[in-house]
Amino acid sequence: MEESFPFHYSLLEYLFTLDGANVYMAVMIFLLLGSSVLSQVFSWLWYSDSLDKIETKVEKFTDRHSLIKPFHFLQLGVCLRSVTDLLLNFQYTLISTTHFLRHTNSFTEGVAVYLNHDLQMFRLFETFSESAPQLSLMMSIILQRGELELSLKILTAASAIAINVALYHRGMHVYGSKARKMSLISTGVYFLWNLLVIIPRVTALALFCSVLPYYIIAHFLSLWMLLVLVAWSQKTNFMKSPGWEWLFRAAVGLIWYFSWFNVSKKGNIKVKMVLYYSFMALDTVMLLGFWCWKVFEYAGCWSSLNPYIVIPTLLGLYFIGILVKLIYYRWFHPKMAEPSEGPFRQAATYAATYYADSTDSTVSTDLSLEDTAAAPVQPLTGVLKRSRTMAANFYF
Repeated sequence: MEESFPFHYSLLEYLFTLDGANVYMAVMIFLLLGSSVLSQVFSWLWYSDSLDKIETKVEKFTDRHSLIKPFHFLQLGVCLRSVTDLLLNFQYTLISTTHFLRHTNSFTEGVAVYLNHDLQMFRLFETFSESAPQLSLMMSIILQRGELELSLKILTAASAIAINVALYHRGMHVYGSKARKMSLISTGVYFLWNLLVIIPRVTALALFCSVLPYYIIAHFLSLWMLLVLVAWSQKTNFMKSPGWEWLFRAAVGLIWYFSWFNVSKKGNIKVKMVLYYSFMALDTVMLLGFWCWKVFEYAGCWSSLNPYIVIPTLLGLYFIGILVKLIYYRWFHPKMAEPSEGPFRQAATYAATYYADSTDSTVSTDLSLEDTAAAPVQPLTGVLKRSRTMAANFYF
């Protein structure tokens, strides 16, 4: 009697299984290159906003010899920014030891702080355009092969994602007053709730992908486009050009596919977070439901994972993460900075120096901190606008 096989493959699924290793490798390479290209495009666009305001000798040399664009084409633009940030911090360290150069010290520190914000944004883009998708794909491969002993490596990878998110938001505190700087305890709590909500999300995606590999593409595209439209409805104003603003919204949609990221002060932010996490919880339950259905359909072929244990555990972690998030925003998150301090005052003060070489004669280079606070606020562009926007979205 011929034994029946429980799986019924279509031709496309058979080809995928036959050459699955090459397909997975191609997806990994695509994620790596796509993430790099995304960061380079943003880096070039932000350089284009302020080529006349570059500060370091390295940047001036590359601009004078028209090398900034080739650097980005060769995927070295972010490396150029890293070198620039390193030199500025080194310069700040040297100047801070000199008693007679306090003004230059303050200016150098301001430049380093604002330009470092762009590097933090690139790391955030890389986290959710490369690390998080690769983790989901890697988990899917592990689940299909039954190599569950690699769970420690998966936890380590998820922790790295949560750490990058926590470090980005910790960096936002440099725009606040000294009393509002993020402590190590606050950073730890922020890391913990991100880890607790990211693990169920990437695991649900991996479980779904392990049984329905082609449908994960349709799921991503449909949900991502919906999230991009939501970002558009928030009237984001992060880029210089309205056309390129859609690229930023596309990146935001990619981040939202995995984790929450506030991009606008429009409306009630707490209500938006509740709606986001409720919607993502329903989506995660749907993914787990489809996985559970396939497990029961092919009973005995997925004995290594028990849906009655996996699903309650993941959902429990998710809701514990939401609880830790509430604890963070109740006792650890800084309040909104006043207009005369924190990110707003620093942006106005630095803007006076930043625009000192402009052709607008109304901008004075001798404004004191008090004069700057009282003077009309100059319109911010480039890195100043980006830093102020994200800092204002963080403090609420």
